[in-house]
Amino acid sequence: MKNYSIALLPGDGIGVDVVREGKKVLDTVSALHGGFTLNYEEYDWSCEYYAKHGKMMPDDGLERLRNFDSIYLGAVGYPGVPDHVSLWGLLLPIRRQFEQYINLRPVKLLKGIQSPLAGKTPEDLDLIVIRENVEGEYSNIGGRMYEGTDMDMAIQNSVFTKKGVERVLRYAFDLSQAKGKKKHVTAATKSNGINHTMPFWDEYVHKINKEYPDVTSSIVHIDALAAFFVSKPETFDVVVASNLFGDILTDLGAAIVGGLGIAPSANINPEKRYPSMFEPVHGSAPDIAGKGIANPIAAIWCTSMMLEQLGEQDSAEAIMTAIEDVLQEKEILTPDLGGKSTTEEVGDYICKKLKNSLN
Repeated sequence: MKNYSIALLPGDGIGVDVVREGKKVLDTVSALHGGFTLNYEEYDWSCEYYAKHGKMMPDDGLERLRNFDSIYLGAVGYPGVPDHVSLWGLLLPIRRQFEQYINLRPVKLLKGIQSPLAGKTPEDLDLIVIRENVEGEYSNIGGRMYEGTDMDMAIQNSVFTKKGVERVLRYAFDLSQAKGKKKHVTAATKSNGINHTMPFWDEYVHKINKEYPDVTSSIVHIDALAAFFVSKPETFDVVVASNLFGDILTDLGAAIVGGLGIAPSANINPEKRYPSMFEPVHGSAPDIAGKGIANPIAAIWCTSMMLEQLGEQDSAEAIMTAIEDVLQEKEILTPDLGGKSTTEEVGDYICKKLKNSLN
């Protein structure tokens, strides 16, 4: 029997609420499906931890995480701690140290959810965005000069490397070739205005595409691409983008399939030399933390992505089926989806669906 070790980082705000429900679902499916067990270790690294210790995690935090099979993160961020402190103190070091260079975000309209886009069905809204996750526009290169004077200035440099660009593009083409319905990769660019990094990116799109003669590609300017996400999302299959552009596109993608409450993400080290990390993208939402109204579906969807990455495909699919069953019934839903149920009630009901289907 396989045994997987999972690091739990509930983090801040509603992260604590939704990770609790996600763990409950993981425990349910592992007990019912058999074939694998899960061992957890929980860490309290968060903005509250920062307030006590002046850092988001201990100095040996990354070493503690290194040997886990997966990391399950709730959310980071809380008033009083600047966002760049919480992000650069925990999330980004994990992504970079563990070479989680693929950020995978499905843009999929689940059955039972109505898109704000008129007339769009689950068949129309089913694409995946692959975001380069460790360099690009979020590279930690630059600085400030002359702070507090009339000459105050800031410089932030983007870094695009041959290795970094090739590996994210190759992942996108591999995914489209293996799972894509249209066998087409759309690459986001802005080469008409950003005249060094974006032509570099475009050049490698053409180069990598030659390795995949059965997959077509197109390069679309980010402003037009954002518009097409709204006007003709059904035309997309796999979308690949740099760090900043992917970040923006995926939040837009979440909006067209029902909101951030059901939007998952995976930070993946494809070679599995290091643990991958799974997190809902809704943030910590401190204004509703502890009130029992946060939607746990994004976090639970993350558990399905985690199990898929670990090779437990049947369990991953069972979780998604249970989620869609609950959504289609419309009886147990949180307020953001028009219901009156609590976070815990939704988690419990998804577990009930799993038990009914797997027993």
